[in-house]
Amino acid sequence: MKELFSTNPCKRLFARSLLPALMILIVTSSMVYAAGGSGEGSDHGGQLLDFGWRVINFAILVGLLYWLLKDKIKEFFSGRRTDIKLSLEEAMAAKEEAEKKFKEYSAKLDKATEEINEISEMIRAQGLAEKEKIIENAKITAERMKDDAQSRIEQETKKAKSQLRTEVVELSIQMAEEILKKNILEKDHENIVEDYLKSMSSQTRSGQTDT
Repeated sequence: MKELFSTNPCKRLFARSLLPALMILIVTSSMVYAAGGSGEGSDHGGQLLDFGWRVINFAILVGLLYWLLKDKIKEFFSGRRTDIKLSLEEAMAAKEEAEKKFKEYSAKLDKATEEINEISEMIRAQGLAEKEKIIENAKITAERMKDDAQSRIEQETKKAKSQLRTEVVELSIQMAEEILKKNILEKDHENIVEDYLKSMSSQTRSGQTDT
């Protein structure tokens, strides 16, 4: 009975398994004995004694088997316990390793997400800066083209005005010559030449007087 309260799990398990087996054996033997006894109707004391010896023999057999096999049974349950303990330790180690890997990958994923966000923000900032630069360059180029066009227009305008003025002068001279040719007679021409000669002669004399 002390095995029922033993601290050794193997002994406690064996004792708890042995008791139900004995109970089943006693009940079965009693039923067999009762069935057999009801037919014969006599010598109940001898049958009870025979049944008692059978139970004692069975208990001795069971005890002998336990004494012979207890080391093997203990070894079996001890090995099983060790295997279960090792399996639990391996499962715990695998769980801790999985949790460690999960935390590691989660940290890497968070870091990668943060880097992607930073790169996206940097690309967006660079795109905006490049856009502003292109717009500024386009404005400068447009202003430069506008100034060049204005300068060329002014130059072309001056050139056209000068050419037009020259053509007007030439046309005026040509028209004046034609008018003079039509209106001045030979007598007028001689008078003009004579007046010119007189003027030159007067200027010559005045020059000599001054000297």
